[in-house]
Amino acid sequence: MEMKKYKAKKRKSEKAASWIAFAVLLVLGIIFLIPFLWIMITSFKVDIEIHQAGGFLLFPQTWTLDNLAHIIDPNNMQLPVFRWFLNSMLISGIHTILAVVIFSMSAYAYAKMNFKGKHVIFLSMLFLSSFPAIVNIIPLYRIMLTLGWLNGPLALIFPGLSGVFNIFLIRQFMYGIPNELMESARIDGASELKTFARIVLPLCKPILTVVGLFSFTGNWNDFLWPSIAINNLDRLTLTAGLQLARGVYTTSPARMSAVAVIAIIPMVIIFLFAQRYFVKGVSLSSGVKG
Repeated sequence: MEMKKYKAKKRKSEKAASWIAFAVLLVLGIIFLIPFLWIMITSFKVDIEIHQAGGFLLFPQTWTLDNLAHIIDPNNMQLPVFRWFLNSMLISGIHTILAVVIFSMSAYAYAKMNFKGKHVIFLSMLFLSSFPAIVNIIPLYRIMLTLGWLNGPLALIFPGLSGVFNIFLIRQFMYGIPNELMESARIDGASELKTFARIVLPLCKPILTVVGLFSFTGNWNDFLWPSIAINNLDRLTLTAGLQLARGVYTTSPARMSAVAVIAIIPMVIIFLFAQRYFVKGVSLSSGVKG
């Protein structure tokens, strides 16, 4: 009887704890969601309503798409937001593809290949990655200047392709892949590259999706480096152009909100399509059964 009472009490306490955790997470989710919803709604408002209400008007009396239409208009001579959006999509897309290829190949070498000093090299890279990224700005600028990549897309694509954290994630994931699978492929005559492409990469789809999402988001949201590396208005990325948009649309919070919405929407769409891979990816196991 005492054991039954103890188990019943334990179940009640666990249920209460789960409800408390759910309530806390729900409140935090609402808090984080409010600014996004506010910006979304403001982008559909008329500026005069915002000024008259002192900025506290929740839902507009007059819904309008003029702000978004003005922002994405390719003929907008005031600020080329549409061009910035295309620049960001192109640069972030190419950067993500290269990042996934380079990170996966590097992780495969550290996880499944044997060569002298691989642990020392990897630990050295981890140590160097612990320094703040801001200390690399001047050396990175000098390198881009020497290569002649400044004020061009290459200056925004290639920096960041040595992200040790992403290599670490994929490396830990690959440790969960049985070596017997690769040995079987090698016995059948597969080369190292074929083994990597045909055996390892398909099993790493969850973590590669997560790393690709991290790479795309990091490159898309980067503000400081594009502001330094690019001085041509038409070659700016959307995030870097937000600073200029704030100056131009100082008296138009509705249009400023529309620019912010354009910058946020791709991230939301990508996350909605890729969220199911997060649990699989960050579990750091290959998902191979048996």
